[in-house]
Amino acid sequence: MVNLLLRPLMFLAAAIAGWFVAEDAVNFDVIQMVVALFLITIVLAVAAFWETLSDRYENRKINNKAKN
Repeated sequence: MVNLLLRPLMFLAAAIAGWFVAEDAVNFDVIQMVVALFLITIVLAVAAFWETLSDRYENRKINNKAKN
């Protein structure tokens, strides 16, 4: 199950790491793992604060309509 969640992130991490380091480089795996950790952190942060983020977006949307 975890494999199904992490495989797309690792694929995306490999694509992003490929922009900065050649895939034949010795440290490509390390860079890929660092990028993957950043992506996992971002996904978990969005999941943890989803309710707060959606409330803030809805309030901003309502305030913009009230001003117009």
